[in-house]
Amino acid sequence: MHQLITGVKKASPAARAGIRPGERLESINGSPVFDVIDYEQLTAESRLELVLTAEDGSQRRVKLRKDEYEPLGLDFESSLMSPVKTCANRCIFCFIDQMPHGSRKTLYFKDDDWRLSLIMGNYVTLTNVSEREFSRIIARRAAPLYITVHATDPEVRVRMLRNKNAGELYERLLRLREAGLSFHCQIVCCPGINDGEVLKKTLSDLYELRPQCLSVAVVPLGLTKHREGLYPLEPMTREHARDTVALIEAFKRERGLDGFAYASDEMYLTAELPLPPYESYGEFEQIENGVGLYRLFESDFLLALDELEGVWTEETPLELDSVSGVSIAPLMQALFDKLLPYGIRISVHAVENDFFGHSVTVTGLVTAGDILAQCRGKLRGRALLLPHTMLRENDTVFLDGLSTLDVSRELGVPVYRVSASFGADFIYELTGIAGRFAK
Repeated sequence: MHQLITGVKKASPAARAGIRPGERLESINGSPVFDVIDYEQLTAESRLELVLTAEDGSQRRVKLRKDEYEPLGLDFESSLMSPVKTCANRCIFCFIDQMPHGSRKTLYFKDDDWRLSLIMGNYVTLTNVSEREFSRIIARRAAPLYITVHATDPEVRVRMLRNKNAGELYERLLRLREAGLSFHCQIVCCPGINDGEVLKKTLSDLYELRPQCLSVAVVPLGLTKHREGLYPLEPMTREHARDTVALIEAFKRERGLDGFAYASDEMYLTAELPLPPYESYGEFEQIENGVGLYRLFESDFLLALDELEGVWTEETPLELDSVSGVSIAPLMQALFDKLLPYGIRISVHAVENDFFGHSVTVTGLVTAGDILAQCRGKLRGRALLLPHTMLRENDTVFLDGLSTLDVSRELGVPVYRVSASFGADFIYELTGIAGRFAK
């Protein structure tokens, strides 16, 4: 396995050693470099010997010294230094299988790469990991990983992932524990399949893997209207959600737990139950699963309110509009009403999801087309605020391919992308927006 060097950072250890772009990295201290995980761990040493191959095929050895953990300073063709590993599962609830035709190609790509789990916190099943690769996970001390469990019962998990290897997960979790490697877990709850007694067993089994098993999030499955020919599944109803929340809370009470197992915000909203208080979410380990997302935003928002300054008054407030998914809209409106004493009134428009179906109620899956259809002629503010979760990362494009520019042009108002994760960031952005409309 060799890695093409595409760049060498100035004044780096690699530059001082005379390493050049175009050479190929063959090994470090005698070990092959399969990907970025190998590279980062092998280059953490203070003394390195690199085997390099030039474009003409000749090889040389380069010995160098640097500070321990100091970056070597090499760039490669891709950030992972190898292709992203694709998913061979055929999960009965897979959201990608429920995407409508005609969306951008990247939305249909299924990855299941443990390296992205380690680097970015993506959830992986470990079902698509060979024994050799799993041994490398342990050898490279890859932790914490974020693992999609769904069920520890082998038959149930095989049924859910439709992969004959899916039933081997618990054995691998035991090996991670024995190796002292930590991990977080996720359970997508499908009514009638892995809820009830199956869920209780799964939580109990994962509890036995503490302290390496750090936390477990239980989230409701997402069903769109595009399920022709797919596995028949029941939607998460109010009653199902209430039963699931009650099971999780009972599990925690029986063991005297404050944290460890959590139902997502969406589960509570579907159950029409109040969200738990901020203090119940510990270190917010499962924020990417929407566990405690609203409470974290709310807390930051309220703490940052005193920093909100402007010339607007409660008697003559700056009028703005915002949009959200149906489930969280009432909570967001109540929170934004706290801006009135600071001279800002934000009207939240709950957008029904016609693109995916009305059972999809989260903000992150709202599309531009639905915003245009439902908000045209109803906005009364000077600008429209769009939660960043609706848009592609570091971009202005929605899931349906339309952009913020399209929304602005069609609705006839300026559009601003704002944070939906951190309330303090939202207040900071709002201060800048309000300043643009200062009288």
